[in-house]
Amino acid sequence: MGLLKGLLREGKLLLSLSVPFLLLPLPLLHPTSEAACAYVLIVTAVYWVSEAVPLGAAALVPAFLYPFFGVLRSSEVAAEYFKNTTLLLVGVICVAAAVEKWNLHKRIALRMVMMAGAKPGMLLLCFMSCTTLLSMWLSNTSTTAMVMPIVEAVLKELVSAEDEQLVAQDSSPEEAEPTGLDVNCSQPSLELIFVSEDTSTTDFTSLMQNKNLNGAPTIANPVRTANHQDKPHPSQEKPPVPTPGPRDQELNRKYKSHHDQMVCKCLSLSISYAATIGGLTTIIGTSTSLIFLEHFNNQYPAAEVVNFGTWFLFSFPISLIMLVVSWFWMHWLFLGCNFKETCSLSKKNKTKREELSEKRIREEYEKLGAISYPEMVTGFFFILMTVLWFTREPGFVPGWDSFFEKKGYRTDATVSIFLGFLLFLIPAKKPCFGKKKDGEDQEPSPRVEPIITWKDFQKTMPWEIVILVGGGYALASGSKSSGLSTWIGNQMLSLSSLPPWAVTLLACILVSIVTEFVSNPATITIFLPILCSLSETLHINPLYTLIPVTMCISFAVMLPVGNPPNAIVFSYGHCQIKDMVKAGLGVNVIGLVIVTVAINTWGISLFDLDTFPAWAKVSNVTDQA
Repeated sequence: MGLLKGLLREGKLLLSLSVPFLLLPLPLLHPTSEAACAYVLIVTAVYWVSEAVPLGAAALVPAFLYPFFGVLRSSEVAAEYFKNTTLLLVGVICVAAAVEKWNLHKRIALRMVMMAGAKPGMLLLCFMSCTTLLSMWLSNTSTTAMVMPIVEAVLKELVSAEDEQLVAQDSSPEEAEPTGLDVNCSQPSLELIFVSEDTSTTDFTSLMQNKNLNGAPTIANPVRTANHQDKPHPSQEKPPVPTPGPRDQELNRKYKSHHDQMVCKCLSLSISYAATIGGLTTIIGTSTSLIFLEHFNNQYPAAEVVNFGTWFLFSFPISLIMLVVSWFWMHWLFLGCNFKETCSLSKKNKTKREELSEKRIREEYEKLGAISYPEMVTGFFFILMTVLWFTREPGFVPGWDSFFEKKGYRTDATVSIFLGFLLFLIPAKKPCFGKKKDGEDQEPSPRVEPIITWKDFQKTMPWEIVILVGGGYALASGSKSSGLSTWIGNQMLSLSSLPPWAVTLLACILVSIVTEFVSNPATITIFLPILCSLSETLHINPLYTLIPVTMCISFAVMLPVGNPPNAIVFSYGHCQIKDMVKAGLGVNVIGLVIVTVAINTWGISLFDLDTFPAWAKVSNVTDQA
């Protein structure tokens, strides 16, 4: 009995050891390249789905099994683990590290909250818009971890403002202590949150053990103030989420009214959904879009139709419509239909409670002081990188890439790497070119650190995602060279009787269900080769299925383990699983409908989806050969 209990406790270890041996008859009884490649693919997929080993470690399986079975040479497999998309990610992470280090995101978020005021409806719209904007350029996980402390502080002021007002009658404002939302949870103040973001609870850790990577990894200590930039972080491995106390205490939290509870639920859940919506907008917004881009470029090297500009033109209307519709959905679900009361901007309709909350938010913004030199440099690079991406190959007019004699040598990665490299050179202190005062030349000036250091980059760089993406490329390359992808496509000829839109819709529904339980990178890595073969077999433009499926994979918003942003929001204790399922189901349906409409309207004209392109025919002929 004790042995049985021990085996059950070590279930993941038992699974990781037994799966390769149980599947070994497949390549032994069928000694073909297709069977060997299928064996490697199934073993890797089982590891990814069960997470018996870390996702990054499971992605290394093709690196040694492909050479063992003669599917690919070791040098060929190694070349798949570092691609152009990796360089793009490195450059983007450099800019993201600068944004997080110098608190530019905090300034943007608080400024937008000040513009919105303390009305629940406007706060909801403001926070969702701010989170969407940040998530376009930062990972969904880090964006949620940055914005949620601000949301929690605002909720604390909203719920406890009335009590503070009563306390203020007997004592000074400085001595009044909040007695509402976070008394039992010991939640730090807004300023403290951004200085010390390494606090976590076992509840959040347990949530993330099963699925801690779904778009981008949690960044250790993502936000540091300028006063603490030279101090090493005591624990870089802890999640950066400043969570409240234990879960059972959070569920027993006493709200002053049912309305306060609904406001807390609504604002908390909306951050996770807005981060997902923002990640759809840019090609670098999530790891799933990066995986799609690199796989598509490898599979169809002659296709020059997907870049930062074309993706943005297609996805920005989707994100904008999703943001507005999701705002209406969340408002109706938690706040009701009284939009006039919750969204009024008139100062006459503001209660004393709302005025006090707005005052506290202004105080937090004033603590940031004037915008600093590093913030200005980071903001300039942020805007410059976006402009250079858009103008490289806009499509409707010649871009700056046409000024060079040799075409096709420069990509979006070239821009991001160049600007990211400059951030390591530019000093964080504004240079002074004036005359030195008397006596200044006697003491050597201390060395000024650059905008970001290599340590800042290392803390932010998601190396596990890099290995995971590389493992996906290796699996796709092996499937193509062995002929497995062609075999899979031939097995799906029964779907040829369905119209293309129905095939795409079925694929989107399937991945939307799977991704609720399997990490996003693993889901898209498994499905991309299959969908490419399916599209080629049915003579459908591959982009007609790949683009909507890539977007729908990000809609893992119904469960706390669906993605890290969900787990971060859930750990704050304002909502229960039934709340997430109810609200997430609506957001999932909204996204599925909007993406389906988009790919069948402006997506057709933007990507010429109504024709089977020549670059897909060339790839199909190569696979069959």
